[in-house]
Amino acid sequence: MNRRAFLRGLTAASTLPFATGCTEGEADSVVATGSGQVRGSVRAGVHTFRGVPYAAPPQGTGRYLPPRPVEPWTGVRDAIAPGPTPPQPPTPPPLDFFAPPIAGTDYLNLDIWTPGPGAARLPVLVWIFGGGFDTGTTGLYDGTAFARDGVVFVAMNYRLGAEGFLFLDDGVANVALLDQISALEWVRDNIAAFGGDPGNVTVAGQSAGAMAIGTLLTMPRAEGLFQRAIMESGAGNLCYSTGTAREIGQRLVDKLGVAATRDAVATVGVERVLAAQTAVMKDLARQPDPQRWGGEPGCRINMWRPTVDGTVLPAIPLDAVAAGAGARVEVLLGHNSEEGRLSLVPFRSLDSVSETELATAMALYRLPVDRALAAYRTAYPGASPGALLAILQADWFYTVPGLRLADARAQAPAATYMYEFTWRSPQFDGQLGSCHFLEVPFAFDQLGDPRMHWITGPTPPQQLADLVHGAWVQFAATGRVNWPRYTPARRTTKRWDLPPAVVDDPYPVRTLWDGIALT
Repeated sequence: MNRRAFLRGLTAASTLPFATGCTEGEADSVVATGSGQVRGSVRAGVHTFRGVPYAAPPQGTGRYLPPRPVEPWTGVRDAIAPGPTPPQPPTPPPLDFFAPPIAGTDYLNLDIWTPGPGAARLPVLVWIFGGGFDTGTTGLYDGTAFARDGVVFVAMNYRLGAEGFLFLDDGVANVALLDQISALEWVRDNIAAFGGDPGNVTVAGQSAGAMAIGTLLTMPRAEGLFQRAIMESGAGNLCYSTGTAREIGQRLVDKLGVAATRDAVATVGVERVLAAQTAVMKDLARQPDPQRWGGEPGCRINMWRPTVDGTVLPAIPLDAVAAGAGARVEVLLGHNSEEGRLSLVPFRSLDSVSETELATAMALYRLPVDRALAAYRTAYPGASPGALLAILQADWFYTVPGLRLADARAQAPAATYMYEFTWRSPQFDGQLGSCHFLEVPFAFDQLGDPRMHWITGPTPPQQLADLVHGAWVQFAATGRVNWPRYTPARRTTKRWDLPPAVVDDPYPVRTLWDGIALT
């Protein structure tokens, strides 16, 4: 049996035959949603719908308020071209391919790929992009391979930066997370018309998207909207207290010279708000603090984060998970072994990182510096300070938070599975390594996309994409993968490389982080 037949077989066992809205070769496909009809396109048996609204366009003060329902329309709305993207500052080259912008106001929208609209009741995967909560769009991601293999794939745009995370202690918080819930509610109410099963939904995301999923696991309003979660390089660990969130909000309004109200912020216009965000980030960079907004050597400022406001997000996600939140959601999570190289290598050589910078980062992470230096050098003999800094950043942001989340789910009835992506990119003379984001084109089986070659190189191994993408499809369809579930006793982990391997507790400096606060 070939790969494609096997993957389709995973979903076909529990679904009806595909009921397509049009035959191969037709130019469009029309589906009725709760707000009106949308017209998508068909190519190679995959029906694609772009820019489908799940909430009303944010306007005026509404840019900083929770999402409102979509206004119904008459006739058939074209959903063939990509929709607008949320306002955001420009991403510096060469990383600007992550967030190709499209102007417009109707940016609370979804992209959908399906093998065929109708009554198939296929598994659904909803993607939440990363980008530090201030950049990113759905435009980089192509769900064709998921649809080809029997999964209805949905990617959401949501508000970023101040629009999504501004906290002014006025009873409004986490607007971006409310956008994500609104999108999931739209999926619950409409995805059956696209061939999906609203009772078999997996949320998946990378980096900030995975961080968001870590919060959604614990949010009362998200309960029941998804049954599985895939978290790639993120575990809900970046959250603000109300005090820090209020400080960030005040810094922004001070830059704008307006009162600390949403009405006042809205009156200055989008471009001024984006400029003020950038100015505040420059100020914060002079006060590095990993437990709040970042800025340690080799790291960007993460100015915008979810806020533990007590209502939308009732508690620190890790604490809520330990108390049983999300216990019935099956979870697949992991990280890449050299995450930090993406924030270092494109801008400076690893060889330029000094011992002082490495020690400074360790001190800012509140590690015992002498013991930490000895532990990392023992675990990674011969590694340069730059190589160690990239691994250290991976441990701080992704590896250790993921392990803590998995440990907190030890008594959960639903399984947790762990992976580590270790295949190394040949780009930048091999220095890019197993960096942040590298697993995404493999998980999407999107290696043929030229935009991805900047990070994968021109000839990445298709065999590895077959394996990783296949595991994601299998998990979305069944909640299972082909390696044992994670337990604190063994910490079984799938290592994605060629050949792949299953290993126990491959985390040589794990205990060094015991007791270190991550937020």
